[in-house]
Amino acid sequence: MNQHFLQLYADFIVKVGVNVRPRQNFIVRCPVTMPDFAHACVRAGYEAGAKTVVVRWEDDKLTRLNMEMADEKDLTAMKPYELRSYLDYAEDPDGCCTLAIHAEDPEALAGLDAGKLNRVSLARRTFLKPWQEYTMNDRVQWCVAAVPAPSWAAKVFPELPVEEAVEKLWQVIFDVCRVSTGDPVTAWQEHVAKTKARRDQLNAWNLDHVHIVSSNGTDLTVGLADDATWEGASSKTDGGIEFIANVPTEEVFCAPHRERVNGTVYGTKPYVYNGQLIEGWHVTFKDGKVVEHGAEKNASLLAELLSTDENSNRIGEVAFVPASSPINRSGVLFFNTLFDENAACHIAFGAGYPTNIKGGSTMTRAQLMEKGLNDSAIHEDVMIGAPDTHITGTTKDGQAFTIFVNGEWAF
Repeated sequence: MNQHFLQLYADFIVKVGVNVRPRQNFIVRCPVTMPDFAHACVRAGYEAGAKTVVVRWEDDKLTRLNMEMADEKDLTAMKPYELRSYLDYAEDPDGCCTLAIHAEDPEALAGLDAGKLNRVSLARRTFLKPWQEYTMNDRVQWCVAAVPAPSWAAKVFPELPVEEAVEKLWQVIFDVCRVSTGDPVTAWQEHVAKTKARRDQLNAWNLDHVHIVSSNGTDLTVGLADDATWEGASSKTDGGIEFIANVPTEEVFCAPHRERVNGTVYGTKPYVYNGQLIEGWHVTFKDGKVVEHGAEKNASLLAELLSTDENSNRIGEVAFVPASSPINRSGVLFFNTLFDENAACHIAFGAGYPTNIKGGSTMTRAQLMEKGLNDSAIHEDVMIGAPDTHITGTTKDGQAFTIFVNGEWAF
């Protein structure tokens, strides 16, 4: 693995992706299998002026042992310090920012009780919601990036010895994250500018709904929330600090109206949920709600996901990604939502982002729902884009604009 590229990648993620500001607290979540990369991010954080860098180590095998052997009631009995350990930094006068480094085995929890996993996950998310509202509302800079842990690399390249698989996955990540250019900052500045121009055009049209069609059977009409606004590439905190929430990111996304989604959509890539794969799935919506669904593999898991809470069977996001995105062009199925969602247009079951509503970051949950934004404990992105995806957008007065032709931006 190219050490120069590794430090370039870490520097880019911390100094541009998160955009750590002087005196901020910087929280890093990282798998125990990737200490070198965590250390590179810590170094970059301090170089950017962070006053404290806190690393939270995560461990797939430990998670599996806990999920398998502990009682559900004990796993869901959260302790106040777990929430305070985030809020204490978020409420610090100097503020905080956060980086989540993903490297988990996509099937780390395969074979365990899906219902138990889902209920524990829901309990954790609900308990940590006061912290999650900081990120969902962009009150702090946040970024999600990934590095190739051995178990993940082996899943992506099963035909290779593990060490070679890790090396190959590093190379693919460097390629799709524009690190291989040798100057990721300039490459990302150009990419962000193009993506912002498309975002601005969608906002200028002030669309009422979008219609997504492809030859696999997808025929979906997504009404947009009241005062919805498209976002893409970079985000800004309330204080005006720019950051990139996902590295990589290729999407321009918006908030659907929770009661105005109709039609059927077919998944175009497998989806990893709670460490298990859902494949060959489809769902049908009526007035925003899933009324029929199925999958070729793990259909019961899809049913669990859609019944997590009363609004997990509605969508909170619709996102457009061209088939020519570097992730899709790589030809690699990553079994990791961060990458796979940036290979194809997608929707997300569950919560919408308040920042997709004009002035939404200062609104109450009730006000946001009044605008049509969905509220749920989950936000699960699933891929629906195909090579022949065609998308049109229509304004309230019936004016139609072509957004995608054959899986690509039409403008």
